[in-house]
Amino acid sequence: MRDAPAQDRTLVLLRHAKAEPPTEDGRDAQRPLSARGRADAAAAGAWLARHGLLPEVVLCSAALRTRQTWHGVQTGLTGSPAEGGPTGPVPAVRYEPEAYEAHPLDLLRLVRGVDPGAGTVLLIAHNPGISLLSGLLDPYGTDPDGLRTSDLVVHRTALPWADLAPGTTAIGARHTARG
Repeated sequence: MRDAPAQDRTLVLLRHAKAEPPTEDGRDAQRPLSARGRADAAAAGAWLARHGLLPEVVLCSAALRTRQTWHGVQTGLTGSPAEGGPTGPVPAVRYEPEAYEAHPLDLLRLVRGVDPGAGTVLLIAHNPGISLLSGLLDPYGTDPDGLRTSDLVVHRTALPWADLAPGTTAIGARHTARG
């Protein structure tokens, strides 16, 4: 794959959709999405489709709620009859166990490892890491309250993925998906 033109590099950060409350067994990574979370994930995908933000690469935490969020986003991207979004290309999906409870620099390392030919990358992860990564990339444009469930933050860059660094990737759009 050739390097994507710089103006085409877009990093979309998505905090997973609303999950069921923690259980007594302490298996946080296995918490599923709530009914609201499933609807919000599909709404996030529909929003991405309407704005032409079709990912070529998806980096997704391996936790159940993030995998289910991706499934819902994928449904929204493919254009269910109510949404009418474009199908787009089939992205390369990487489920990343290290994205669970990750430090923002660990998430940045994952993004830096993306194929240089990818123009749009979707990262689905957890707080506080995903919010802190957004603030790290654009310290002046970030929301001080961080990302809520199903929040999307679109960062644009003129750098190759491997060269992303703090303060180099401006926020171009934000959206809270609600289904």
